[in-house]
Amino acid sequence: QVQLVESGGGLVQAGGSLRLSCAASGRTFSTYTMGWFRLAPGNERDFVAAISKSDGSSYYEDSVKGRFTISRDNAKNTVYLQMNSLKPEDTSVYYCAADQDSYGSTWAPDYDYWGQGTQVTVSS
Repeated sequence: QVQLVESGGGLVQAGGSLRLSCAASGRTFSTYTMGWFRLAPGNERDFVAAISKSDGSSYYEDSVKGRFTISRDNAKNTVYLQMNSLKPEDTSVYYCAADQDSYGSTWAPDYDYWGQGTQVTVSS
């Protein structure tokens, strides 16, 4: 069992930056691929970024490439999402998720554990 707690959301102007953090419980954090998703219309969770449990390879949704960076600190059981050059269309609830089986899935149902979400609002 893994518990995930996100933090770092808030209100920012377009062009600004935020860093989201996700702290995980347990001693097996390094065995999970970690992902960030955001809520889309219809309550679907859209893929944003993922970082592999094996070699730290990272994967990004096209609209955030070059602006967002996912990273992890296994010693601190924490995954981060650095978000730069934010746009109003990035406004959403952002969720952290953990997946024990894949190495970088972009599909929300593959993920086993989810945080409660943190709101990111980008004003124009």
